[in-house]
Order: sequence, then structure tokens, then C-alpha cells
Amino acid sequence: MNQKLWSGVLLCAVVMTLVSCAGGTEADSDEIVIGEYGSLTGTTATFGISSKNGIDMAIEEVNKAGGVLGKSVRVIVEDDQSRPEEAQTVVTKLINKDRVVAVLGEVASTRSLAAAPIAQANGIPMISPSSTNPKVTEVGDYIFRVCFIDPFQGLVMAKFAANTLKVKDVAILRDIKNDYSVGLADVFVEEFQKMGGRIVADESYSEGDTDFSAQLTSIKARRPQAIFVPGYYTEVGLIARQAKQLGITAPLLGGDGWDSPSLVGIGGAALEGSYFSNHYSMDDPSPAIQKFVADYKARFGAAPDALAALAYDAANILFDAMRRANSWEPSKVRDALAQTKDFPGITGKITIDKDRNAVKPAVVLRIKDGKFEYVETIAP
Repeated sequence: MNQKLWSGVLLCAVVMTLVSCAGGTEADSDEIVIGEYGSLTGTTATFGISSKNGIDMAIEEVNKAGGVLGKSVRVIVEDDQSRPEEAQTVVTKLINKDRVVAVLGEVASTRSLAAAPIAQANGIPMISPSSTNPKVTEVGDYIFRVCFIDPFQGLVMAKFAANTLKVKDVAILRDIKNDYSVGLADVFVEEFQKMGGRIVADESYSEGDTDFSAQLTSIKARRPQAIFVPGYYTEVGLIARQAKQLGITAPLLGGDGWDSPSLVGIGGAALEGSYFSNHYSMDDPSPAIQKFVADYKARFGAAPDALAALAYDAANILFDAMRRANSWEPSKVRDALAQTKDFPGITGKITIDKDRNAVKPAVVLRIKDGKFEYVETIAP
């Protein structure tokens, strides 16, 4: 065999190898391979575990029903260890090595912002179940989310503080290393002031901190009627305990980053009477929600938080887009995702707007007797 012919054979072999590894994109594959990345370990591990559970449940259900377009769905899961740099690494691996046709993740906005440019550059649709910072979908036209965004969530809590709690003086305690926390705090401040409210203090901390006594002492001196803490559950629980130890009686307010079964385990009774915005309530009598809650409890032995429900919705919206596109080819799936309208999700009817964000309502929950109790729904 001459050298040119041999080179041609080698080239064909390489191409065939690449095609055969292309994550279910070839016509003769019997499965569609998608990727998932999340914080299965690290500071916000419950976020990743809840999301994984929700996605696993959606995949199990769709495969039992015959799969998508006649093919079974398989997910490759990567742990980003709650670190943005690791999110970049694992998403690069999912796309370039595992050849997935779509990616689900992340919860934390900072980690989604780290990984989204990789998905965008490679033309792979990425659906964040629950990253609420507006900048996430601004990365590009392949980046979507199924949750509301912080401008809406911040408005919800500002309205709740002003109209329902009828407070005038609020202090802020934000995580300055967290895009989610900073963005949500900024929106709350702007909207609350528009309603005639006053921000009497604006203190900060960094994710991983454990001592908040200096910030809380400063806040206490300003005598706020409520304290807005738009952080993640790990620090929020500690903040609540230390606030109580300092004799602060003002209720804490927050966002969906509070939603974790570990929150009350960390903060205990110090969280009683606090409020946070969220994506759904397990107490909703909707038959679809109650079936989801019952099925989740039966499989995982625990109640599904909003992150589990959002991840379940994210996976099902992806499958729905593939069916409507009659394809799992990334660009066609992207186009179908962009046209999603009134999808009947567990977290509400979901419509994807022109900026690839979900238009949907929010709920406010109160912590009472160690449980999350529904208070009210605020529509967009």
C-alpha cells in the first residue's frame, strides 16, 4: 500500500472514530448523550445533589416512556466541587471528550458564568436550572435557563418587604464574591428605594466566611426592621445564629439561594420568622406538583426542594425541544428551545423569552417550626 493511500486510510479511521464518539449525534446510535455538571461536593453540595436527583428522575421517566425520538437518554454527570474553575474544566471535558449534545447546569450563577462561554463557543445548548443572575444568558444564544432572573426576584422581595411586611428601614448583608448575591442585592436596593424604603446599612462578606459578628454589630446599631441576606444557605444559617446571639430581632429576608434541607440544620430556631423567595412550594395542591413530590419522596426518601424541581423541568424542556425539532442536533435543539412557550413545568408554566430567560411567577416562603411555609405568589 503506498504512503498516500495509507494516509488516506488513517484519516478515514480517525474521522470514523470521532464520529462514533460523538455522544449520540450519529443516526445509528441507540442513545442520546447529554451532560450535567453541578456541585456534588464542596460548599453548596446540596444544590448539586438536588439537581442531579431531579434530572435522574426526568431521565428515568422519559426512558420508561420510550425515550426521545425512539432513543434512550443517557447523562454523563460531572462534579464541579462548587468551584468556578472546575466548572470550566468539566464542561470542556463533557463537550470535547464525551461529545454530549447538550449540557444541564449549574445552580450557582458564578459557576454557570464560568462554563457558559465554553458551551457557547462549541455551539452546544446549555440549560441552567436555577442560575438567576441576568449575565448568565447574556453569554450567548446557546445559553438558556428555566428559572426567573434576579431583577424579578429582587422586585418580589422588595414588594414583599414594603407591601406585606410594611417595613421602611432595611439593612443589606451581601456576599461580594458571589455574582448571584451582588446582583440580587443591587436589584432589591433599587426597587425598595423606589417604593420609599430606606437602606440603613449595606455590609458584605465572602463565601466561606464563618464569623459575621463585625458586620452584624454594625447593622444592629442602625436598627433595621428587616435584613436582606441574598446569599447561599451555608452562610445564611450561620448569619441567622450569630444575629440571634447579638440580640437582633429583625427578620431575615433572602432569595432562592436559601433553599436547602441543610438551611434549618445550620441556622436552627434562629431562622424562625424569616422569609425568602423561591420557585415553587411543595404545598401547592396542583396534582402535577403533588405527584412529583410523592414520586421524588418514594425514590430519594426526602422532599424535593425547588432546585430538584427546576432541574426536573430543565431536563424535560430539553426533551420537549428535541421532539419539536425532530432532532438532537445541537443547532436545531437550540432553535426549538428558543421557541418554548407555556411548557407545563412543575415550577409553573414556562415560556422562554427573546433573551432566553424563563417568564414565570415566584413564591414567598416563611420559615416556621423548622419548615418552609407558603405565604404568597407574585406574578411577573
